[in-house]
This record gives sequence, C-alpha cells and structure tokens, in this order.
Amino acid sequence: MENLMVGNLEPEENVLPEWFEQTSDKPYTRHNYKLVYANNQSIVFESWEELRNEWWNAPSQFVSHVEVLDIKQSKNQKGFK
Repeated sequence: MENLMVGNLEPEENVLPEWFEQTSDKPYTRHNYKLVYANNQSIVFESWEELRNEWWNAPSQFVSHVEVLDIKQSKNQKGFK
C-alpha cells in the first residue's frame, strides 16, 4: 500500500495565521482541572499551571488521568457560550 500525503505541504509560515490579536489580559478561567489518582481520589485545581505542577511531581504509578471541568458562568457574565 502506497502512503500518499494529501494537502498543502508548504513551509510552516504559509500555514499559520498572518496575525494574532490578544483581546484580554485577564487570566483564562473557563475551566477547572481535576487530577484523578489511581486509587480514585482526586484534587480539583483552578489553574492549569497548578495541575501541571502536581502532575509532574506525582509518581506516575499514582496518577490516572485529568478531567477538564466547565465552570458554571453567571447569567450576567459576558463572553463565549
């Protein structure tokens, strides 16, 4: 079976957007993160950085997986839905 690559194989600079606009300096707060251990205990973190720190510092045999949890937004709050 022959492997065929489909699509535009131009250099990366032609694939990425020409510009990026930052719309807010506020921290991204749409999710919490739940670190689940192999013994089914878990810890919920409010930031990805805190979760990542715990994940990397825990022995791999004790960590099972991470769940991304939506934060319930108040009805008066604006933003993406």
